[in-house]
Amino acid sequence: MSMPPSPTRAVTRDEVAKHNSEGDLWVIIDTFVYDLSKFAKFHPGGLSVLLDEDIAGKDATTTFFGLHGMEVLNKPQNDRMIIARIEGEEPKIRRPEPGDLSRVPYGESNWLSPAFKSPYYNESHHRLRKDMRVFVDTKLYPEAQAYEVSGKEASVQAKRDMAESQLNHMRLGPGKHLHGRTLMGGVKGEDFDFFHELVVVQELSRIRAKGYSTGAMASIAIGLPPVMNFGKEPLRSQIIREVLEGEKMACLCITEAFAGSDVSGIKSRAVRQPDGSWILNGTKKWITGGMYAEYFSVAAKTYGGDCPDGAISMFIVPRGEGVKTKFIPTMYSPSAGTAYVTFDKVRVEPEQLLGEEGKGLFIVLSNFNKERWGLIAGAAATCRLVTQDCIMWAAQREVFGKPLLSQPVIRLKLAAMIGKTEAAQNWLENMTFQMTHMDYKTQAKHLAGQLAFLKMMTTKWMNEVIDDAVQIFGGRALTKTGTGRFVERAHASKKFEAVGGGSEEIMGDLGMRQLMRDLPKDQKL
Repeated sequence: MSMPPSPTRAVTRDEVAKHNSEGDLWVIIDTFVYDLSKFAKFHPGGLSVLLDEDIAGKDATTTFFGLHGMEVLNKPQNDRMIIARIEGEEPKIRRPEPGDLSRVPYGESNWLSPAFKSPYYNESHHRLRKDMRVFVDTKLYPEAQAYEVSGKEASVQAKRDMAESQLNHMRLGPGKHLHGRTLMGGVKGEDFDFFHELVVVQELSRIRAKGYSTGAMASIAIGLPPVMNFGKEPLRSQIIREVLEGEKMACLCITEAFAGSDVSGIKSRAVRQPDGSWILNGTKKWITGGMYAEYFSVAAKTYGGDCPDGAISMFIVPRGEGVKTKFIPTMYSPSAGTAYVTFDKVRVEPEQLLGEEGKGLFIVLSNFNKERWGLIAGAAATCRLVTQDCIMWAAQREVFGKPLLSQPVIRLKLAAMIGKTEAAQNWLENMTFQMTHMDYKTQAKHLAGQLAFLKMMTTKWMNEVIDDAVQIFGGRALTKTGTGRFVERAHASKKFEAVGGGSEEIMGDLGMRQLMRDLPKDQKL
């Protein structure tokens, strides 16, 4: 149990009651006596709130938690206001420590509860989860909260921490790039599977700062795989090393103002030159992390080469002459570094071609299943975090003289939120299990439609969960600070997963087209 500093002085409640006026103001919160005499005039809610007859000189525990969350008590400057303890009493509220599991029902996936068993996870997954949570809570969360508000890019130190912990390597999933390495939790790189990666993705969601997260890590998840899987040596190894070691960033450049889910509609052009190089012209839009990237994985239609004109090819383009980025404000944090990217007469050498000329569409599509799986994992984790917030808030917030949780309409909302969260997580784990037993070609054949349906439903469920959370938190969910700030953030960015990686409508249609492809012709109703 994490506890505030324990003063040696013990006082009675009667003594505290004497200090109930401006300039001499004490309150009790969970048996700790806080001297607010100097702080009162700086209180954001005004002095009159603290001088209320139910607060000044009284036990304000219930009132405090009806207005604030634990993060307020956890601030070091507030601990310094503790001057005494109530004589003969012990605190009843536990302060979580970095790495702690939630003790709120449904606050964790059931594989993390000692009462439940799972066929999917073993001891190595638990060890990885434990180390990941401590890493997120101590190394990333504090900076992410500050930078999500300021809009700053992840610091050099944070990038170094992610590289040294080999988090960057794990974000690329299972593969030879992990072999010979010992990862968090003592997991051997050769044993790292898609469930280990699922642990990593969902623990990272606890950062609760989508702009910071996507700006700092999307380059690893979707910008680097085309280079890793289709790049040419020695450039391939150089780029992989620079990105994984946190020295440079990469991003994926597919979407344009002219084409989103319809990749074939892109207008970027790469024209073959007599010496075998290409001249690239075009624009890309809504590119996550584009403002920070040194490398751009770019899809363009090629002309004048050995393949038919207009066929799509993929290139890896370094930031340099002719490459410019312009910041695009989005509905969530500028920390994402979302960019409009222009390529103006950019020379692209033969070694920068990814895969084969004219086969770029295959590379683009090969990225989609994994990208969608990652979006699903993050959305399911968001559902759980938001639902947990609502459960805790409903338990401590009093309305009409009773906890909010006593209201049947609130319980019904929470029941639906829990049901959607558990459905998404369990379907996701089923798909992850299939991925561990299928090679890439088999996944492409059998899981594209399944993952499309799962992405469509998970993002719908997430949006519904967040909408209900706003109703439960009320006005607090409409402000960027305070107890409801994480719900406000989730609401501001809730369409990211619904649009990114293929819109819900496209996902539903893709799933149905896969179904139609596999529908037996010799079976009738």
